[in-house]
Amino acid sequence: MESWQTPSPISSSDAAVSAADAVRPRRARGLVTEVMESLANSIRSGAIAPGDKLPTESEIVARYDVSRTVVREAISRLQASKLVETRHGIGTFALAPQETENFKIVDVDLATVSDVIAVLELRMSLEMEAAGLAAHRRTAQNLASMQDMLDAFAAAISADSDAVPSDFQFHMEVARSTGNRHFADLMTYLGTMIIPRTRVNTPNTAPEGRLKYLQRVHGEHENIFNAIRNQDAEAARAAMRTHLSNSKERLRKTRGTPS
Repeated sequence: MESWQTPSPISSSDAAVSAADAVRPRRARGLVTEVMESLANSIRSGAIAPGDKLPTESEIVARYDVSRTVVREAISRLQASKLVETRHGIGTFALAPQETENFKIVDVDLATVSDVIAVLELRMSLEMEAAGLAAHRRTAQNLASMQDMLDAFAAAISADSDAVPSDFQFHMEVARSTGNRHFADLMTYLGTMIIPRTRVNTPNTAPEGRLKYLQRVHGEHENIFNAIRNQDAEAARAAMRTHLSNSKERLRKTRGTPS
């Protein structure tokens, strides 16, 4: 087990990030798991006690020498594992570890293109209904949050980013708009691993090129948003189905996977 001891007394947040530097070289796809497991081990060992506030995003970025996207995904996975909870505007806090044998999806379940497609098929059944419910139940605040994520996605494209955080958060906002916390809880559990390009570099292998690929995804998000805004449940379900079906088809084509 990784040691979190230090030569002198420090705060619980400092203790959480005082482990030995992560082993290098590291594979990019393993960074999220590395950060998540390091923090999880700290929580399970008691170095971070239940109720303790985790280090800030910036502190974790500096400690592990990773991007903010990696940190956010790691925290998302900790949330899904019920090891932390995030209190908006305050911070992220450790929870008491719980033993469970519940359903889970981990990295090994997303090792191949076929695995990623299988998760997309699961998302279709979940998110199509979420979109339909969102059309009936969305609030003005829900719409504003979705619009923020659409704007963030467009800005990320212009900044030559993969737009993964805003992509995931858009889908999260749709789930929240259902008014049913279980949709959002399941999406939180899945985390950004549900975005295919976190597993397969589809933007750079897409026939139309990276920019047009991301612009097309953005346009599909806008179609979903417009249907929800117009309170057209059937159109919202159809737009979500089209979006996820297109994601599946793009993934299949770029990797030559049979449908």
